[in-house]
Formats: sequence, C-alpha cells, structure tokens
Amino acid sequence: MARSAVAPVRVACCQLMPTVGQKRANLDKCASFVARAAKGGANVIVLPELASSGYVFETRTEAVGLADAYDGGETTTEWARLARDLNVHIVGGFCENAGGALYNAAALLGPQGPVGLFRKVHLWGEENLFFKPGDLGFPVFTTPLGVLGAAICYDGWFPETYRTMALAGVELVCVPTNWVPIPGQDPKREAMANVLTMASAHSNSICIAAADRVGTERGQPFIGQSLIVGHTGWPVGGPASPTEETIVFADLDLAEAKRARCWNEFNHPLRDRRPEAYR
Repeated sequence: MARSAVAPVRVACCQLMPTVGQKRANLDKCASFVARAAKGGANVIVLPELASSGYVFETRTEAVGLADAYDGGETTTEWARLARDLNVHIVGGFCENAGGALYNAAALLGPQGPVGLFRKVHLWGEENLFFKPGDLGFPVFTTPLGVLGAAICYDGWFPETYRTMALAGVELVCVPTNWVPIPGQDPKREAMANVLTMASAHSNSICIAAADRVGTERGQPFIGQSLIVGHTGWPVGGPASPTEETIVFADLDLAEAKRARCWNEFNHPLRDRRPEAYR
C-alpha cells in the first residue's frame, strides 16, 4: 500500500505562454518559472501541456522536430536537472518521440531523477493528426511527498480519468493543460474546465493542480485560469488570470485528503461504488 504524505505540500502551477517552434526560448521560460516557484517554497511544480514545444503544429515534420525522447531527451534532461538542483518535483508537458511515434506526454521528475511518464489518453481535435493515443493508462507514482498522478487537458472531461487514479490511491493529480474556449461559456461563470476540475476533486476526495497556458497561438486562443483544488472540491489557489503569465500557489495536506474520504459514518465516495449497477 502506498504511503500517504505526512506533511503539507506546497504546490505551484506555472501559467505561462510558450511559443510554438521556439523550444530553446520555451525551456528557458520554464526554467525561470520553476526557479521562481521553488523560491516561493513549492515542492511540486506543474507546467502547461506541450510547454517546451508549443501546441499548434502545422505539419508532422514540425512536430517531430520539436519532440524529445522521455529517456535522455533535451526537455526531460533539463527538467531533471532543475528538479535535482532545486530539490523539487516537476510535472511538465512535452512532445514525446518514442521510436518515431509521437505522444502528447507529461513527465514527472524528482530530485533523484525521472519518476514516471504519462501519455495523454484522450486526444483533442487536430492532436489526432500528430499524436497516438496514450498507451500507459493512468499510472500513479509514489514519491516522498505523496502519491502523484497526471492527466492532460481533455482527459479531465472523462470521470474515469480521476476515478481510475483515485482507486489506485492517488492523492494529487497534476494536470498540464492548454484549455481553449468552450462554446456557450457565460463570461460571468467559472470556466467549464474549472467546474469539471472542482467536481472531480470533490467526487473522488483528491487534490488536483491544473497549470494552463495563456495567449493566442496561430489563431488559437487559450483561457488561462490555472487553479489548485483541494479534496473538498473548492479552489485553494486561483483561478488565475485568463490572460496573464503568473504562478498559483497552494499548501495541501494530502494525508488529510485521504482521511477525509469518510464523509460521514455511512458514506465514502470510493467505497460506496456499486459497479454491478453501472452496466
């Protein structure tokens, strides 16, 4: 059984604006934000989806040229160095080249080196032209800080994403994302992405940290509003600005989140499941 964290964890979501095709500049920006987050006391730092490459590829050739291997690639090597030097855990999105197959992926790096890899399961829009659907499922990783998992953007629209990890013991799900505007969104209401994130944290009694990007890339706008949600489902950090680069911080007691799954003497959202009724 995975061991829960025993002390509060400070989480930071770095909301920044990568530029497609500018990998070196993007990595430099990521490094700057990670350093600022670490200076702010963060133990876990989340970067956006495809943070090192940018998002809106025009051709597969362009995507391949911006991709890295998970093991020894430029992006993960740099993030692993930062994690080691700053004594933090980093979860960041990158374009992964795995023997010629491209994946929209997230790497988890810790002070001791690479911890794990997640590949986006549910591809959105033209991502289907460049990436294969993730084939690793929804793994969880035991770290000294707690049990961590990852999802990417559209994965959050599927309740199975968070429930699968919750059943595997996850305490904090880190979500690199590039949220886009949703048709019919009331500008006076929370973004649909935020509503789904809050609902998923509440219904599974887990914490979720979602780091979005901002700006417009090749005509595609992104909505920002990064946030960190506690196990009750309410934001404890953010939502951030819809337009500005920033860092959202929150302190999370991951052990308390697991204890709090007993909502009362009768109810526990994972124990109360009745799979036989869901067919």
